[in-house]
Amino acid sequence: MREVEVLIVGAGPAGSTVAYELSRSGHDVLVIEEHPNVGYPVQCAGLVSQRVLDLAGSSVMVRGPVHGATVFAPSLRSVSFKAAEPRAFVIDRAGLDIYLADRAARAGARFETGVKFDRRVGAGTGSASIVRLVGLDGKEEEVFAKLVIGTDGVASAVARAFRLRRPVEILPAFEAEFGDSPGDPDQVEVYLGNELSPGLFGWWIPDGHGGARVGVAVRAGEVSARTYFDRLLRHLEKRFGAPFRSPVNYVVSGVPIGTVPRTQGPGVLLVGDAAAQVKPLSGGGIFMGMRCAQIAAEVAHRSLDPRDGSAGSLSEYETAWRAELGEEIAKALYLRKLFVRLSDADLERIIEALQGSEMKASIVAFGDIDFPTHVARDLLRQSPSLVRLFPKALSALLAPGPPRLAELDPGPRRQTK
Repeated sequence: MREVEVLIVGAGPAGSTVAYELSRSGHDVLVIEEHPNVGYPVQCAGLVSQRVLDLAGSSVMVRGPVHGATVFAPSLRSVSFKAAEPRAFVIDRAGLDIYLADRAARAGARFETGVKFDRRVGAGTGSASIVRLVGLDGKEEEVFAKLVIGTDGVASAVARAFRLRRPVEILPAFEAEFGDSPGDPDQVEVYLGNELSPGLFGWWIPDGHGGARVGVAVRAGEVSARTYFDRLLRHLEKRFGAPFRSPVNYVVSGVPIGTVPRTQGPGVLLVGDAAAQVKPLSGGGIFMGMRCAQIAAEVAHRSLDPRDGSAGSLSEYETAWRAELGEEIAKALYLRKLFVRLSDADLERIIEALQGSEMKASIVAFGDIDFPTHVARDLLRQSPSLVRLFPKALSALLAPGPPRLAELDPGPRRQTK
């Protein structure tokens, strides 16, 4: 039986970041990726903040900066914001995964592709685990691992194997990349409305090369995400006055929304989408996943240090990441629960309220794609019309310290067959 110190399941940004940090600290790290190639299939739209580039330590994967956004109401009434400095960056999404995996490999991590985590077979010494891996050829192997880190996404096999509950809600997402597209290459477009994108929103994102990424993330239900995508595409063709040519790539994924009770257990940590470390207002998870990966590596390093010997030290991971990001997630989740209850008429009123010059100035000054509740708080302070739409949100967002949010019903739950 093969033995490893740390087994990381999933070679996305979170997994490769954990692998890099632990490998350069001298640990024996094996990363497995179920797909034949790191970075493929692409998992998200690839719009990131400067923080992500800082965490990666490189901007080599950047295709172009984005300075602003236009948000469309269901009627196509819109409001636009534009800053002098870049507010986000469009990246080569597969390129980010490849770069981070290469960085980890150069630090000493070993990568094996086409290998899937199957199950936890049993317990080893202490909190170690014996797990079964399966290759694309069906060949099975049992591996002894002192620590298993699940960075294997929304449908985490590691979470199931270690009986850690998964997110309450998973939003289906469907995106296509077009090699040629009309539109402002310096602006992201966001489309709201229950006819186009119930549960979240639709998007048009310039790809930095004259094309665009068009997609939706929606509430799970009888109507598929592909159907809503087709509606958005027709909407865009009407607005631009030109048809979109055949897409060069499709992205089908799921966005975890909510929180999970625990992201760690004896001999296991969950990071990234597997831990629902995702922004509830946008569905983006790269920044939070990479930052939590750093925290996980710090805690794992101390836990694996033979001089420590503290069997419960992995619990520090839960405490640390929630202390840094938990309040933002909780408040954003609360706002989203209010948002999904809005009618299209309510969304029209929000866009109308945001068109004021002072409101737009606040968004430009304080807008932050990683911490959107900061600007939401300032907007609620300024606008009586927004407060009327979100009467309970004001006290929740203005309260200092940990969120004390009014109770709402839990909203839609993840559907199971």
